[in-house]
Amino acid sequence: MTAANPYAERLDAIPVARHDVTVAGTRTAYWTYGPDDAATTILAVHGFRGEHHGLEPVVAFLDDVRVVSPDLPGFGETPALPGRHDLAGYADWLTAFAAAAAPGAVVLGHSFGSIVSAAAVARGLPTPRLILVNPIGAPALEGPRGILTRLAIFYYRAGARLPRRLGDALLRNPLIVRVMSIAMAKTRDKDLRAFIHDQHDTYFSRFADRDTLSEAFVTSVSNDVRAAAPDIPVPTLLVAAENDDITPLSAQYALQKLFPDAELVVIPGVGHLIHYETPQAAASAVTRFLRPSGADTP
Repeated sequence: MTAANPYAERLDAIPVARHDVTVAGTRTAYWTYGPDDAATTILAVHGFRGEHHGLEPVVAFLDDVRVVSPDLPGFGETPALPGRHDLAGYADWLTAFAAAAAPGAVVLGHSFGSIVSAAAVARGLPTPRLILVNPIGAPALEGPRGILTRLAIFYYRAGARLPRRLGDALLRNPLIVRVMSIAMAKTRDKDLRAFIHDQHDTYFSRFADRDTLSEAFVTSVSNDVRAAAPDIPVPTLLVAAENDDITPLSAQYALQKLFPDAELVVIPGVGHLIHYETPQAAASAVTRFLRPSGADTP
């Protein structure tokens, strides 16, 4: 039974269209939300093992904004890249995608998407502003749940080394997906937790193949935003969670100092699932950040 989407009513009121464009050697599926003539366009980059649906709750609260939301290569409806799924490969793909489908857009990245977005902007992807939600601001092994990261490394390594059929079954195992979802969710709202679990059950295993997933996982735990931060030339918003199990709040404050120009907004009482649990708060922070200088504050 599918859990009710608490953001469905708002999403149903937003125009959405699916598109395809071939960049970096792969046919990229992407979705556009909101009015075509909006003054602001946001290019939204989802997290590891996710796809564009994951950021829809945030989109639901971004009024009068056009959002371009692709499935990353190897996830959702976008096939794998022809080369390796390392940080350079993802950053090059995002730069090419932005030029083709969202030139001049504000770039927003969530979790693993924060690593890819920051790297692409540091390497020259043109954007007026950068927004990182649940940014990965420190090595995953140093996070509050470093032991879980070590278990994840063992899990993905086993999935890559077992015979292909067994490895694929392990990586798509619904029980393991549910354990991950339970570990990350902080909300005590029963209906919201059911929605989060349903989202992970539905979309978390829509990866191209185990080799792509393994390469992407290695990229996600081998990199963080810190390396790119000093080379980000545009104003940046960091939307961090008070109880993030991957990057502790102390590391987010340290990360902020590495940027030439960065603002940090901390959302209380939430962990690594800001996009599901507190999307309205995240969207409000984004809206304030994008408001023209000198505009009246409501």
